[in-house]
Amino acid sequence: MEVVIVPDATAGGELIAEAIAALLARKPDALLGVATGSTPLPIYRALAAKVASGAVDASRARICQLDEYVGLPAGHPESYRSVVLREVVEPLGLSEASFMGPDGSAEDVQAACEAYDKALAEAGGVDLQLLGIGTDGHIGFNEPCSSLASRTRIKTLTEQTRVDNARFFDDDIEQVPHHVITQGIGTILDARHPILLATGEGKAEAVAQTVEGPVASIVPASALQLHPHATVVVDEAAASKLKLADYFRATYAAKPAWQGL
Repeated sequence: MEVVIVPDATAGGELIAEAIAALLARKPDALLGVATGSTPLPIYRALAAKVASGAVDASRARICQLDEYVGLPAGHPESYRSVVLREVVEPLGLSEASFMGPDGSAEDVQAACEAYDKALAEAGGVDLQLLGIGTDGHIGFNEPCSSLASRTRIKTLTEQTRVDNARFFDDDIEQVPHHVITQGIGTILDARHPILLATGEGKAEAVAQTVEGPVASIVPASALQLHPHATVVVDEAAASKLKLADYFRATYAAKPAWQGL
């Protein structure tokens, strides 16, 4: 696992956007796994700016969802399909045909989960998967004590996650669904390059447990330690509880430029 400490969220977004740009340069039809929430927005803004300036050609890129609420009506503005279309697909100038995600309104949710896992494999697998992290250490919606071998499935959200997400629903927790479809931890680890971005002091404890703690289902993000090419990008606030922060700074500063992110 590589840990990169950046000054702030904007710098983190720019760094990861550069990594995506490099990927698209060598593989124009790369499958990009995207996350929702406020944390990855600097990535999408930086990448959209590169596309708008002509520095990056994303015309053949493909986009896939990490997770989706169960039970929200089609077209609901806070369904993750709507969010991804609004925040990623449209700003990059892509069509909806380039996008794939699980069907959270399916009558048979379990079948929808299995179909999505199969669709990702048939698409050639995810080349780069963006991740955020919950205050309890979850990635995607793999809540604490999720199986580290889990595949795409339905999950029940913890009360803390529903509280955290209420801000997207007019601060009304009653509007936040209880269930989601999420890529499992095993599915996430299938991605060729998972990149986790964490910003703010509120994520510091989860980051420390993910990076320096044991691999344990109580901190689902710690499973990234098992991946041969996982990157964790954190701002100074989110890095504040890392015991090895100085080492991470030194190793990144000494990294050969040709290695990229």
